[in-house]
Amino acid sequence: QVQLVESGGGLVQAGGSLRLSCAASGRTFSSYTMGWFRQAPGKEREFVAFISWDGDSTHYAGSLKGRFTINRENAKNTLYLQMNSLKPEDTAVYYCAARLNRRVEVRAAEYDYWGQGTQVTVSS
Repeated sequence: QVQLVESGGGLVQAGGSLRLSCAASGRTFSSYTMGWFRQAPGKEREFVAFISWDGDSTHYAGSLKGRFTINRENAKNTLYLQMNSLKPEDTAVYYCAARLNRRVEVRAAEYDYWGQGTQVTVSS
């Protein structure tokens, strides 16, 4: 089992940047493939990005590729999401999630563990 805690959210103006972190504890972090998801008010949770256990493979939601970057530091048990050129429509609660299966996965239901989320608000 792994415990996940997100941080780094906040209020930022459109065009700005934020870096989210997800600290993991418990079972060996490098055992898990990781994902970032987000959920805006009144909307379903949506996939943002995926990273393989070793960091060699990443996958992004099509609309976000080029603005968001996912990476991980297994030695620090930490996952990151660098978000640039933020837009008001990026406003949401952002969650990190973990799963043991090593396949690329964009479906939230296929992830086993979740953090509590961190709020990102982008003002226009």
